[in-house]
Amino acid sequence: MMISFIVPAYNEETELPSTLAAIRAAGFGAAQPFEIVVVDDASTDATLKIAKQNGARVVSIDRRQIAAARNAGARAAQGEYLFFIDADTRINQTHITEAIAILDAGYAGGSARGVMEGFIPLWSRILLHAFCTVYFGLNLGAGAFLFTTRCNFEATGGFDEQYFAGEEVYFSLALRKLGRFKVLREPVLTSGRKLRMYPARQIVGTLLVMILGGPRMARSRARLRLWYDGKRESNPA
Repeated sequence: MMISFIVPAYNEETELPSTLAAIRAAGFGAAQPFEIVVVDDASTDATLKIAKQNGARVVSIDRRQIAAARNAGARAAQGEYLFFIDADTRINQTHITEAIAILDAGYAGGSARGVMEGFIPLWSRILLHAFCTVYFGLNLGAGAFLFTTRCNFEATGGFDEQYFAGEEVYFSLALRKLGRFKVLREPVLTSGRKLRMYPARQIVGTLLVMILGGPRMARSRARLRLWYDGKRESNPA
C-alpha cells in the first residue's frame, strides 16, 4: 500500500530541502510506493518552489494553522499510510519500517521522540529532558512525527482545528480511543531553532501559560507567538 508523507510548511526554505531528501531516502529504503505532499500555508519565501523542485506534490492553503495544514494534506493524499512530518524534521528508514509493522499489527498510530539538531543551551537541555520524560511517559505523540492509517485518521476526524497548538495531544488521545498507540524507540532529528532563538523566560512562560490556561489558551493564535511569529534562523546551527 502507498505511503503518504504529509509535510506542513510555512517559510521553510532553509529546512525543507534536508527534510525532503531524508524522506525520499527513507522511502526508497523501505521499498514501498510513496508520495510526498507539502502543504504550503501562505509562505512568502521559496518554500513552494523548493517543494516542486524536489518532486513533492504541493497543496496550497492560507490558514496559518498547522492543524489545518495537516488536515489539508491528508485530504489530498492518496496513500493508506499517513505520516505527518514537520518541515524541520528528518526521518530514516527505520521509522517507516517500524511504523508500518506496528500499524499492520493493529495499532491505531504512533510517534517518536525527538533529538534536537545543532547546539542548544544547557537550560533547554534540562527543560527538554524533564518535559519529554513526562510527555512521552503519558504515551502522547509529538507533532513533529505522527503516523496512522487513513481509516483511523478519518475515524478520529483528523486534527482539531479549534487549536493552534497542542493539536497533536488531542489527535493522540483520539487515536488511543481506537486502539494501541506506540512511541517508537528510534528518535527523529528535529531542529532546535526555537531553543536557540528565544530566551528561557519566554519559552518557560509560554509553556506555563498553556498548561494553566488549558484548551482555551491553545485556541488563540495571538497568544501563541512562539509558534506563529514566523521567525527563522538566518544561520541554522
